[in-house]
Amino acid sequence: MEIFDSTAATTEELEERLGARIRAVRLSRNLEQAAVAERAGVSVRTIKNLEAGHGSSTATLVRVVRALGRLDWIDSLAPAVSVSPLRLLAQERKQSAPQRASRPRGPVAGGRAPGLPEGSR
Repeated sequence: MEIFDSTAATTEELEERLGARIRAVRLSRNLEQAAVAERAGVSVRTIKNLEAGHGSSTATLVRVVRALGRLDWIDSLAPAVSVSPLRLLAQERKQSAPQRASRPRGPVAGGRAPGLPEGSR
């Protein structure tokens, strides 16, 4: 599998990569461009352009992704946060805080230290 550095990619390279993914899904589902176009309510030319990585509107992209049954792609753009990062950080800090044994706070009634048997000092 090819490793792709999307952080260094140009917009055009990312559009081409997205188009290639759309084409791969279409082919894996054994669909012709005309069938996807019909399901999405767009022209075959629009599908060809999208697969080639050429500009398209967000609405067109959503229609095609829906027609291919891959709406999960949209959710993966910004997944829901299930755990608050701030709460997780606070929990980690609390767990990594140094632990100390507690000491008795003063004499106990009867003048003996806590935990010692009667008559001991």
